[in-house]
Amino acid sequence: MRRPYLDRAAAGRALVEELGEVGGSVLVLGLARGGVPVAAPIADALDADLDVLIVRKLGLPGQPELAMGAIAGVGDSTYTVRNETVLKGIDEQTLEQVREREVRELRRREREYRGDRPPIDVHDRVVILVDDGLATGSTMRAAVEAVRRQRPARVIVAVPVGGVESCRWLSQVADQVVCAWIPRRFAAVGQAYRDFSPVGDDEVRRVLAESTARRPGR
Repeated sequence: MRRPYLDRAAAGRALVEELGEVGGSVLVLGLARGGVPVAAPIADALDADLDVLIVRKLGLPGQPELAMGAIAGVGDSTYTVRNETVLKGIDEQTLEQVREREVRELRRREREYRGDRPPIDVHDRVVILVDDGLATGSTMRAAVEAVRRQRPARVIVAVPVGGVESCRWLSQVADQVVCAWIPRRFAAVGQAYRDFSPVGDDEVRRVLAESTARRPGR
């Protein structure tokens, strides 16, 4: 199977062509960690602000890869998306304990990535939510719902690769979904990349710092 992208930065450049002209006051939010290096070329091309949005999976105790849902944080607010199929038979106290732990980790990462810089206000902005791909779509769904609560002008989801069902599902909650490549047989996000190395905290901080330096008056 062909792998259309060299790396995440190349995927971001490909998304610029798919997005075309985007009017209004644009804010590009990269989902940490993997979405941030994809989002940076988009923000550069659109001369837009770049910020990070952190989404945390709510893993089932004992089976952390099985998601009970996900949380996303925008400003001081967090939003929870529930996976009701997994939650059958799970009591609310268990969910809340996991959610509280993940909220603490979410806020810790925000401080780690931004330092003293506050999050960029999304109110009345055209928000482009970027990740390195869509698998189930649950984390992006949490991101969309969290951003919606802050009353943006529009919400656009932009990803280099995704499954057809996930893209269709997200089109029900986002104003627009741009998925550059929907393979006939989607197995995993990494199948789209020749280099799918993990993105570390240092890279996220570097990308955000470089973007802020390019737009010091934002």
